[in-house]
Amino acid sequence: MTDIIEVPEVDEDLFCIGCGSKIQSENVDELGYTPKSAVKKGLETNELYCQRCFRLRHYNEIADVKLTDDDFLKLLNQIGSADALIVNVIDIFDFNGSLIPGLHRFVGDNPVLMVGNKADLLPKSLRRSKLKDWMRQQANLQGLRPIDVALTSATKNFAIDELLELIEKYREGRDVYVVGVTNVGKSTLINQIIKQRTGVQDLITTSRFPGTTLDKIEIPLDDDRALIDTPGIIHQDQMAHYLSGKALRLVSPQKEIKQRVYQLNDNQTLFFGAVARFDYISGGTPGVVVYLDNDLMIHRTKTESASEFYEKHAGGLLNPPTDDEMVDFPELVRFEFKATQKSDLVFAGLGWVTINEGAKVAGWAPKGVSVLLRKAMI
Repeated sequence: MTDIIEVPEVDEDLFCIGCGSKIQSENVDELGYTPKSAVKKGLETNELYCQRCFRLRHYNEIADVKLTDDDFLKLLNQIGSADALIVNVIDIFDFNGSLIPGLHRFVGDNPVLMVGNKADLLPKSLRRSKLKDWMRQQANLQGLRPIDVALTSATKNFAIDELLELIEKYREGRDVYVVGVTNVGKSTLINQIIKQRTGVQDLITTSRFPGTTLDKIEIPLDDDRALIDTPGIIHQDQMAHYLSGKALRLVSPQKEIKQRVYQLNDNQTLFFGAVARFDYISGGTPGVVVYLDNDLMIHRTKTESASEFYEKHAGGLLNPPTDDEMVDFPELVRFEFKATQKSDLVFAGLGWVTINEGAKVAGWAPKGVSVLLRKAMI
């Protein structure tokens, strides 16, 4: 007779033997996620791994996980007490939305290497040296003084060798901590580094910070030090948190963006699907330049009738989101600015509109999504 193995409920304090995270089967994006079928198999073999560690162990594949703000603060405090090089990965297309608030206060004396990922999305006409200078200036405004700036594209495997050379140059025999918010491509970047360094499955190990449930993944370096991947912090003001997976694919660029120029009169409005709105209030008739996903529909109308137009067409003529998805989509909130120099009006996680000095504009975004004005990138 075959023994019947009873599988305990996942909330019975089971832990991953790889990273120490508490096993759970409810949220695939959070620490410790393991399908219930895998829990049973893990208990049978005495090798109970969370899905993240299982993929790492068998496929050398790192998956991102999300932390709350409080958890991430604990993580930053531990990084600050370490003697390490900090590699801060930024989504260059969502630069402001992917900055870690207050990072400079936590890194202590540790040097920071800033890495602009997804550089392949920006127009090739933009000089990379100019972009690096712009990134450094923007970081300085946030109190961060990076020791150097690098540009990569993890998905295109661009400039990974150059990044590894910079890491080796600046780490000076120390560990390397890779930090970033969710959705910046950090894990994809580390997976490329793994491919560059080794094809050996067991070279990568997992451990966790003492006294916490925050896990880290260590990629051994040549001198008994490690490159350490850390979970990503959730930024609630990013567009990604308010769109379905289908809608997000329609607003997230996957290839080089093409600038679109609009000659706007005063009091004209551009709708970006139904996810955002741009009002040109005044400033003469210079052109504005829009940097968004190439396939995102842009519709022009008069500002005086724009709200009524949105109410009538959001989810239909104006999409994404679709009509069904508009039911749970937040209302658009207005932010007004006047440019004192050539500037970008940025919709976090969506893109930006470049305006000239003296222009008075307003940006509308879903409630909770950041809209800000910055010095023009291009």
